[in-house]
Parts: sequence; structure tokens; C-alpha cells
Amino acid sequence: MQEPIKKIMIVGGGSAGWMAALIIANSVKDKGVEITVVESPTVGVIGVGEGSTPVLKKFFDNLGIQESEWMPECNATYKSGITFDGWSTKPGHESYFHQFATMVDNLTLPVFVNNVKARLQGADVCALPNKFFLSSELADQHLAPIAAHHFPFFTTYGYHFDAMLLGKYLHKKALQMGVCHVSAHITDARQDASGNITAVVLEDGSSMQADFFVDCSGFAALLIGKTLKTPFVSYADNLFNDAAIAMPSDIGDAIPTQTISTAMKHGWSWRIPLQNRFGNGYVYSSSFTTADQAEHELRSKLGLLESDTQVRHLKMKLGRVEKHWNKNCLAVGLSQGFLEPLEATALYLTQMTAAIFCLFLEKGDLSEQAQQVYNQEINDYFDGHRNYIIAHYKTNTRTDTDYWKANAANLNGIPDSLKHIFAAWLEGRDLGDEIRRQNIEKYYPIGSWYALMAGMGLFPEADASAADTGQDKANPLGDFIQRCALNFQDHRRFLSTHRPAM
Repeated sequence: MQEPIKKIMIVGGGSAGWMAALIIANSVKDKGVEITVVESPTVGVIGVGEGSTPVLKKFFDNLGIQESEWMPECNATYKSGITFDGWSTKPGHESYFHQFATMVDNLTLPVFVNNVKARLQGADVCALPNKFFLSSELADQHLAPIAAHHFPFFTTYGYHFDAMLLGKYLHKKALQMGVCHVSAHITDARQDASGNITAVVLEDGSSMQADFFVDCSGFAALLIGKTLKTPFVSYADNLFNDAAIAMPSDIGDAIPTQTISTAMKHGWSWRIPLQNRFGNGYVYSSSFTTADQAEHELRSKLGLLESDTQVRHLKMKLGRVEKHWNKNCLAVGLSQGFLEPLEATALYLTQMTAAIFCLFLEKGDLSEQAQQVYNQEINDYFDGHRNYIIAHYKTNTRTDTDYWKANAANLNGIPDSLKHIFAAWLEGRDLGDEIRRQNIEKYYPIGSWYALMAGMGLFPEADASAADTGQDKANPLGDFIQRCALNFQDHRRFLSTHRPAM
């Protein structure tokens, strides 16, 4: 018989720690479980990831938190998708949009897929994803993805937010739900004979006990790594980037509803619109450039070479632990692993890690078999998202720097799953069939894979000159999509009225 968990300790705060606290507290709210977050007053949080996938909305919905409450407190804006600029050099495909789904796509996606299949056979037709999805039109017009009540189609969307403010907001909500908070610096942990953690040791020599521990201590991985010595699986062979720079810039009157990812010399830059500023950054590989060179390149791109705007230099450790749930410890957030922020998956993986664990917690199944099943599922989530990110680099056609040529030539870092996807595409087979065969649609849906491959212009070279003219041809869906967009409001104007009732 397993002893029921009565005390859960979360080590570390930040967005990951407080999100985990809220998810677990909501799951066990009627079971008398005491949840305590122990947060160091001397260790800062990374606080850079400022974008999300649409799944974040489910997090707030499950807690009954309205957008009109949390978004103003976090300077949050809506996100309809991501534009990738300069990743491809194929004519007509130098920029493409990765859409978030809407119900309108049920009408337009089949046409897009048919055009892609025809283009793969050499037909002169339009196959750029931007032309086929409502979310792309909303992004182009700076429209919020919230439609008038009479509009008959549902839209999904993500958010942009100030990560520091989000962490503070989640902290406040967790306390309101009864989560306890202790400000203390942890220096060590104690284990019993079987290796389970029994207590953490504080800087003043005192200790705190719990039945179960959640490690949200960031890259330090105090419990899952330092104490339990859980092996780490590096993604360095797959993904070369290991550093980043972040800095703000002014935002104008219009607030975009998209993240922009622009290819740079040795990585890529992000541009994220918040209500009061742009968040900018440069993710790069230190094997190909220095921190000073990267900062100069980013400042030059932003027109801030002479500005005294401060930047933050960050190191990244890409990969994941072998066991996210090891003995009586669950790793959540940076302590469990990290994927570079190309597709804004950090909070998504945090959310899924905590939510799926709660399914086992609610059933009272904390057995070794449950741990094995759980760890395999979370590993698959990490690896599935990694593969989609690898595909961006492997399919690039840039030859201006050794960095981009090395990414395109990298064979050692291509997992078998991705090799099968590339083969299906290049052979003209149904990509959806391959995605379903691998059972990986829950990581990235079929529409996302089509958008990436077609957006990068992965079509037969022999037909490129003829097919390029197809990009300028009238798209019969264009008028329909534009009419749909008339039901949406200006983003900034909508945000200004989207305030909590006083």
C-alpha cells in the first residue's frame, strides 16, 4: 500500500514553480494536501520566455481566471502565430507564417494541402501557407484573434507576456488558493536509505520535510540533478544554439499579434510585442560567434548601436533528464530540460509536465510502473518538440555563414522520426499519413508540418522557376479570408477596453 501524499514542497518559484503550484493545488484542492513553495531570495529567475502556444489558455480556463484579469497585469497581448523571416532563400519563400488554428481552416486547409501536393509534382500553383489561413490575415492587419459574438467560427491563439510579471501574478493567485510561501535559500537535501528525499536543508541549518518534492530550481536542478543524480540527455548534437541575448525596445501605436523570428548570422532573433514594449533577443551558437559579436549584431539590427539600453546575456543547456519523475521528486521547468525558444514551448512543457503528473496523483498511483509510463510520455513530448525545431534548421537554404551550412549539413543530429517525415514529403506521399503513423500529431498538428515544409519552399528544384510565378497568382480563398477578418477588432484598441471590472 502506498502512503497518501500529504505534504508537497516545490523548490523554486518563477513561472514554472508557481504554475506547477497552481496546477497541483487545483488538482488536490479537496484532499487536504499541504503545498509549500520554497523560493530563494538570492537566486533570480531567467524571465525571458515571453511567448506561448495556445495551450496556455487552457491553463487559465481550468483555474477560472479571465483574460481581462491576468493580461493587463502582465502587459500581455494576443498571438496569432509566428513569422519566420530569412530562414529560406527560395524565391517566394523568404518569409512564411506558422499559423495557429481557427475553424476557418477546416475550409482552407484542404485546399492548401492539395496545392502543396500539386506543387510537389511540379504544378505552377500557390503553396505559401500565408495565403491560406485566417490567423495570417489577422497578424498582417494587427487584429486581435477575438471575433465578434456573431462570427460563427472559433479561433485558437497564444499570448505574449512579460515573464517577470507573469511569475508575480501566478505567485499571487497561488497564495489565494492556499499555497504556502517560504522565502529561504536551500543548500542541500537529505535522503533515506532507498534514495527518496526526506527534507531540504536551508542556509541557516534548519530543515523542512515533505512527502513529495517538485524541483523548479532552474538549470541548477538542485534535487533532480544534484541530489538524485538523474542522467541528462543532451540535445547538443541536434541543436547548436547554447546562448542568448535579451533586450527591450520601444513599441509604436500598433501592436502586432505575431512573434517574428528572423534568421541572423549565427542563429535567430525574436521580436515579441507587449503592451508597453517589444521584447527582443538573439539565440545563437557560441561555437560560431562571441557574445560581444552577437550583441553588436542584435543592436545593429534594432538600430540601438549607440543606445545605453541594457542587455542580458544568458547561457542555455539544451536537453532533458532521463526521468522527470524520479523517486519522490518531479522536475518541472528548466530543471527537467530546455528547448530553445523558437516555438515558445517552455511554458507548454511545464504545463503538460505538471498536468499529466496530476492524473497519476489523483488516482493515487505513485508506483514504479506509473513513473515509467509517465517518464516515457514526457520524454516523447520533449523529443517530439525537439524534432519539429530541428526541422527548421535542417531545411534552411542559407549559405552565407558556416553556422547555417553546418545546420543544413548535420546528419548525426537527425532522429529517425524526422528522416521518415522528410522522406514522405520528398517522395510526394501523404504527410498526414506519416504523422499519424508515428502518432506525433499531439506535439505538432499536421497543418504545422505542412506550413513548415511548404513555407521553407521544399519543392523540386527543377520546377522552381515555373512554380515561383504561382506565388503571385490570385488566391481564390483570399477574399473569403479577408471577409472573415472584418469580424475582428484592432489589437491595441481591443486591449485598451479589455480590462477587469472595478
